Amino acid sequence: MLGLRPTVAGPAGLEDSALTALGATRAMDTILERVLDVRLRQAREADPLFARELADRVAAFVLRGGKRLRTAFAWCGWRAAGGSGNAAALLHTGAALELLQACALMHDDVMDGSLLRRGAPAMHVEMARRHRAARMAGSAETFGTSAAVLAGDLVLAWADDLLTETALGSPQGSRLYGEWRAMRTEMVAGQYRDLHAQASGSSGVDEALTTAILKSALYTVARPMALGASLTGADEATLSALRAAGRCAGLAFQLRDDLLGAFGDPALTGKPAGDDLHSRKLTYLLAVGLRLADATGAQDAAALAPGGDTRSERTVERMRTALERTGARAEVEKKIAELVTSSLRHFEVAGAEPAVRREFAALVERAAGVAPQRAGELV
Repeated sequence: MLGLRPTVAGPAGLEDSALTALGATRAMDTILERVLDVRLRQAREADPLFARELADRVAAFVLRGGKRLRTAFAWCGWRAAGGSGNAAALLHTGAALELLQACALMHDDVMDGSLLRRGAPAMHVEMARRHRAARMAGSAETFGTSAAVLAGDLVLAWADDLLTETALGSPQGSRLYGEWRAMRTEMVAGQYRDLHAQASGSSGVDEALTTAILKSALYTVARPMALGASLTGADEATLSALRAAGRCAGLAFQLRDDLLGAFGDPALTGKPAGDDLHSRKLTYLLAVGLRLADATGAQDAAALAPGGDTRSERTVERMRTALERTGARAEVEKKIAELVTSSLRHFEVAGAEPAVRREFAALVERAAGVAPQRAGELV
C-alpha cells in the first residue's frame, strides 16, 4: 500500500467553529512549518547534500510569503458547506495547496524565464548563481533550470503526500482526492495551453480566457473551495454554486494579475514589471488590445502585433500606451468588476451564513484588486 500515515488530528485549538479565513491561514502556516520540518528531516536522512542545497531552499521558498489565497478560499468552501468543529483536515488540505502552489511557481518561472519571485531571485536564477559561485563545471543556466525543475518536482511530491495522508484520515477522503486529482490535471492543461499559445502565435480572446480559466481560475479559487466543501460531504447543488463562484473569482484574480504584469509596481508585486509584455504572452489583456487596435489606428496595431524587439523597454512602453489608448485596460477593469459581482451572487446561492459571505466578499475583492477598504480585513 502507500505506507503513509493518515492525518487525523491537528494542533490544539482547532476545535473552533468561529475560525475566520485569516485565522485559518495563520493556523495553516503553523501546520506547514511542522510538515516541512518532517520533510526536511527525511531529506537529510536520504542525502545531506540534496537536503542542504535543494530541499532546504524549497522549504525556505514555501515559507517566504505568498498570499495564502488558496487556503483562505478552501476555508470559505468548508464554512459555506457547513464546516465547523475540528478544522485539522481543512488546514492540512490548505498546507497541501500551498506546497502545490510552490511547485507551480517554480516551474512557471522556468517556462516564462522570470528572474524574480516574491521579491527574491527565482529558483532557477538562485541555483544558477550558486553554480557560478562554486565554480562548477558546465552551463550555470542549464544547471539552474534543471535544479528548479527538480525543486518543483520535490515540493509536488510533498503536496501529494500530505493531501493523500489527509484523505486517508477523512471520511470524505475519496471526494477530497477526486477534487485534487482533477485540479492537478487542469493545472497542467492550462500551462500547456499557455505554452501552445505562445508557440503558435494565438491572439484570440476566447483562447486567452480558456487558458486563464484552466491555469488559474479553477486552481486558485474554484477547486480549493470545492476541496474545502468536499470535507463536509456537501451536496452537488452546493458544490456547483461554489465552483461557479470560484470560477468567476479566480478569473477576476487572473485578469488582475494580467494588469499587474503589464502595469504593476515591482516593489509591490515582487516581480519585474512588463514580463508578460516582454514575452508577448497571450493574456486576456493583450488579446482585447489586439481586438480593439484595428479601431484605434495602425500605430496601436503595430505596437501590439507579434514581432519586434520585445527586449527593448521602449517597445514595452509603446505596448503599455497602446493598451491604454485602445481601451483594453479599461475593458479588463470592467470585466473584473462584473466577475466579482457574479462570484458573490453564486456564493450566496450556496447558502453560506452572512459572516462567511462577508469574509468571502472581502477575500474576492482583495484577490481581484477592487474595494481595498473592504479587502483590508484580510490583509
